[in-house]
Amino acid sequence: MEDYRIVADEISADVEAGRLRPGDRLPPQRRFARERGIANSTAARVYGELVRRGVVVGEVGRGTFVRAGRPPLEAALAEPGGAKVDLELNFAVLPEQSALVGKALEPLLRDDVLTAALRPGSVTGSKQARDAVAGLLAKDGWTPEILFAGSGREAIAAAIAAFVPMGERLAVEAITYPVVKALAGRLGVQLAPIETDDLGLVPEALAAAHAAAPVRALYVQPTLHNPLGSTMDERRRAELAETVRRMDIPVIEDGIYTFLRPEVRPFATYAPERTVFADSMSKRLAPGLTTGFAAVPPEWTERLAAAVRSGGWVAPRFAVEAATRWITGGILETVERAKRLDAAERQRVTAERLAGFTLRADPQAYHCWWELPEHWRAETFVAAAARRGIAVTPAAAFAIVPGHAPNAVRLAVSSPPLETLAAALDVLAGLASGRPEDAGVD
Repeated sequence: MEDYRIVADEISADVEAGRLRPGDRLPPQRRFARERGIANSTAARVYGELVRRGVVVGEVGRGTFVRAGRPPLEAALAEPGGAKVDLELNFAVLPEQSALVGKALEPLLRDDVLTAALRPGSVTGSKQARDAVAGLLAKDGWTPEILFAGSGREAIAAAIAAFVPMGERLAVEAITYPVVKALAGRLGVQLAPIETDDLGLVPEALAAAHAAAPVRALYVQPTLHNPLGSTMDERRRAELAETVRRMDIPVIEDGIYTFLRPEVRPFATYAPERTVFADSMSKRLAPGLTTGFAAVPPEWTERLAAAVRSGGWVAPRFAVEAATRWITGGILETVERAKRLDAAERQRVTAERLAGFTLRADPQAYHCWWELPEHWRAETFVAAAARRGIAVTPAAAFAIVPGHAPNAVRLAVSSPPLETLAAALDVLAGLASGRPEDAGVD
């Protein structure tokens, strides 16, 4: 076994035996190297191995700490957890929407219509389905081709598979949607983290990363970024469009939350010839209705369609037919309008209950980014919140580079009833105002 792994085993054993406790800080790498009598480069590999195993977590500007809890075995944010109050997974289902959604399905239950809907699905769907989604997304003369997938995640996976060969690099924001990390791992794709600021991805940083080692495509969330909540302004979108044209790379735009900011033009309208816009019904309607769709430049239609088919990501025909009826019948528009009001109210409650803390949140989003007080670490705070029956997500779940996570958590505020949300936020505010040693975290 390589020397650095032996040392990592020893540290792991110290953690298991309780000699190193959750929250303990490891020494700086140079001091660790001197104390162990190993090279600085070996010490760096030890720390990297401990992060990879989930034994420790690094926080920018603070150091490396023993984790407060073991990391989940599955991809973060994939399924609801067991907490009493789930502020980890975003799934907004309004009380009144089930009746609306169900009513639109009644015509599908006619024998002749149902028989047709139960046939195998296709990537292209029917003309009526394509027209319905194209009309839903149309903006400023942008009229892309429409393809269907089983979910928004599957549409993103197909786009990555179509443009980034195994072993090559996909550029992403340095803090990004965790499922993309899992998809890249499954597809054998390397992720190239790109710097962001208050407006989102920095075009100059993307160009510099490409110059250092070529990237084959860019995955980006320009509207209501998850988890940071930022939205690019028009100038930044135009700059990014010019940058990707110079680099001559395709862009995969994650538009899953764009329905909450309908006044904002998708990035695809700035670079329509090279952007795949991925979206689905899961946030617009409900997580159990995951029909996905991709708006694709006409010249890439066959390429994307082949990726969807080969990945086994074709949407069921029944799901596409149902989505079409929700769109054309006005049900989707009604639900989206109600969700925009709901999201605004939840952000108002969040800002009120967490007044005095550092939050980054769009007033129309269903999530916010909480930069914790200096005396708290994200991992310890997550553990303390869990003891009180509240699930929140640490920044490490979103960080591309292990050990480089900000000291922050993401709050998903869409799921609990408003009264429950307010009470949970009060608990978190009280927790953050206190000290970790008073919170009962071992």
